[in-house]
Amino acid sequence: MTSHRLWFWSVIAGIGVAGNFSFYFLSIAEGSVAVAATLMYSAPVFVYLASFAFGLERPTLFKWAAIATVMLGVILLTGIHDVGASDITLVAAGAGLLSGLSYAAFIFAFKYAAPHGSPQAILVIAFAVLVGILASMSDAQQAASVPGAPSWPLFIVLGVVGAGLSFILYIVGLRHTAPAVASIVAMVEPVTASLFGVVVLDESLAALQILGMGLILLTVTALGLQGREPNEM
Repeated sequence: MTSHRLWFWSVIAGIGVAGNFSFYFLSIAEGSVAVAATLMYSAPVFVYLASFAFGLERPTLFKWAAIATVMLGVILLTGIHDVGASDITLVAAGAGLLSGLSYAAFIFAFKYAAPHGSPQAILVIAFAVLVGILASMSDAQQAASVPGAPSWPLFIVLGVVGAGLSFILYIVGLRHTAPAVASIVAMVEPVTASLFGVVVLDESLAALQILGMGLILLTVTALGLQGREPNEM
């Protein structure tokens, strides 16, 4: 906990997570879930462009195709092609893109913090920053009513599983992979969310959504296999 780099990158990670959450919900409020989710999951584009610009990754046809295929899969899965023009406002689009940019920022920050401390130390710092930022923008009366709400156990489950455990595993994974690859692999998230809706919430998926899921899973699998090859395609 004495490393300056650990603190710097962990703070940046916390700011990135806070920006991701804040801009995502702002985009939903000003537009729609489909618009917000699609633009938030544009993060791999930002990560790859930054990686190419700073020489962290070498541009290849395979990687450009992976970006395009994943984004097409996200578009089909979120159903943004069916939203009305009124849902695509300037504020919604801008907030959605900033959400994706924030997502990219915390991916890089977690990657660079990982060599300087344990996942637990990184998360303590990052979440302290996250809580501080979000608390400054929240309604104190609503926050105080949470412990007395009937659904308070769900808040605990969401925090422990959805945030704590998942981010620890994500940081461990980032120790062994490049930010660009990690950003693409993270796109499995909308797939698992959709499957959760089908299995738990009894929702249904259209044929185009299933096609989108297939494209995402195929691309993530291909990237994983390609990453094991000694030479890039």
